[in-house]
Amino acid sequence: LAELTAEEAPAGDRFSYATAVLELYRLLLRLPTLETLDDLAAPGAPAAKGDARLLGRIRALLAKAEATGFPEEAEALSAKAQELMARHSIDEALLAARAPAPDAPGACRIGVEPPYEQAKAVLLDAVATANHCRAVWNEPLGFSTVVGFEADLEVVELLYTSLLVQATTAMTRAEAAQRAGGRKRTKTFRQSFLAAYAHRIGTRLAAVAEHQVTEDLLPVLASRDVAVTDRLDRMFPDTTTTRLRGVSDAAGWTEGAEAADRAQMRHRPRLG
Repeated sequence: LAELTAEEAPAGDRFSYATAVLELYRLLLRLPTLETLDDLAAPGAPAAKGDARLLGRIRALLAKAEATGFPEEAEALSAKAQELMARHSIDEALLAARAPAPDAPGACRIGVEPPYEQAKAVLLDAVATANHCRAVWNEPLGFSTVVGFEADLEVVELLYTSLLVQATTAMTRAEAAQRAGGRKRTKTFRQSFLAAYAHRIGTRLAAVAEHQVTEDLLPVLASRDVAVTDRLDRMFPDTTTTRLRGVSDAAGWTEGAEAADRAQMRHRPRLG
């Protein structure tokens, strides 16, 4: 054993290792610099027991929405979850407004992977906007950075993940119906479906969130929106817009809009 461990690696092996290390270093130098997520904001406080219970209810509603085979029920459960999220966001805003030291927005990264990543990024942006957050998509690296307050960031990730599952299920169902009718579906159909779904979901989520707010709450929420926008501008001073490509299938757009439009939206009394 002593002789075996004492053997030196062949010179060729050492040269190969050094070459591999240098190549890895060269690749690392070519990687783009990522925005730092945690140096601009104060660390968030741990969630209270009440928050944990509410988030548990939201997760349960979204799990039911993903599991049901009835589109109308899935939409209604998602709407109910968004209703709770809006109330949760308002409660957090009111608590922060009374705190001696103001809370600060943070940021997180959420994967936006192919295929149909453009439509998925639009869906995430719609969910973020409805929940008082802002999203910036990094297409080459396959993720979006979402900026907002801690409680809002958590529900954005929950709702986006659930809606993406539901959208995929609805799209598969729509494709099956189209094939049964003798029509061949394409990538353009799926892209158009998801784009329409994201657009309509954004409209409906915004309506649910707005219904929870009364005029006396607007100054509190507006100050938080200003803080989120300020953090976003500091993190991303040079953002650009992009056009959504491949949205040209009328049947896909119609099916996607209908999939997001099936449920009756139920509202609780407004907060105030």
